[in-house]
Amino acid sequence: MSHPVTSQTDFTRAILDPARATPNGLTNPDGVPATKRFDVYRNNVVVSLTDALATAFPVIFKLVGEQFFNAMAGVYLRQHPPSSPLMMFYGDTMPTFLASFAPVAKLPYLPDVARLELAMRHAYHAADAAPIAPEIFQSLPADRLMSARLTFAPAMQLIRSHYPIHGIWRMNMHDDAPKPGQSGENVLITRPEYDPLQTALLPGGGTFVATLMQGAPFAKALDASTAQVPDFDLSATLGTLFAGGAIIALSEDT
Repeated sequence: MSHPVTSQTDFTRAILDPARATPNGLTNPDGVPATKRFDVYRNNVVVSLTDALATAFPVIFKLVGEQFFNAMAGVYLRQHPPSSPLMMFYGDTMPTFLASFAPVAKLPYLPDVARLELAMRHAYHAADAAPIAPEIFQSLPADRLMSARLTFAPAMQLIRSHYPIHGIWRMNMHDDAPKPGQSGENVLITRPEYDPLQTALLPGGGTFVATLMQGAPFAKALDASTAQVPDFDLSATLGTLFAGGAIIALSEDT
């Protein structure tokens, strides 16, 4: 007696969920359901996806431990199966997953740490773009600079958090890193060469960059920052942007 061939969706669910039976239509040469062979294949897929997540989120892996991470990955991959054959992009929904995953509720910074790790990965794979020279800023009269709008490199990322995510990341990635502080951090990710770099912006820097990223003119971004931090250090923030090759174009309102 023949069995109807299972759908692709059911097949995917069966691969990711060990509680599901072998899909219909998968049989050995003798016609018996290929349960053992499918179990081996299913285990290999789950292990590969779990390894991909561990590679993508090394700090999350360290924070929760290998055993917990592997169990959590099993839950995650059943809820969020891959939508692309490119594993370098797998895990984009991890921050949202962590925010609603009850077993990690006592670690409220985990979603933002995951956002930071995702941003590092996106920055690594982003397209190249040539930065503008700092001299362009120096040559502009103040009134023209204030009306200018900036375009940023595809690799540049900004992660804003109520938690010291940069400090947490450093402590788990570098043995000699200091203990994280208590305050939230705005982290700018740039890629001046081949590998992404993280910089924790000074107070007001996150607001300045975020406002510019929304397409606002320089003056509006500066006003927003100084309203938040009266002694906002503009030079330091611009220095970070230029050092990271983050600014690729400057346009003036006409």
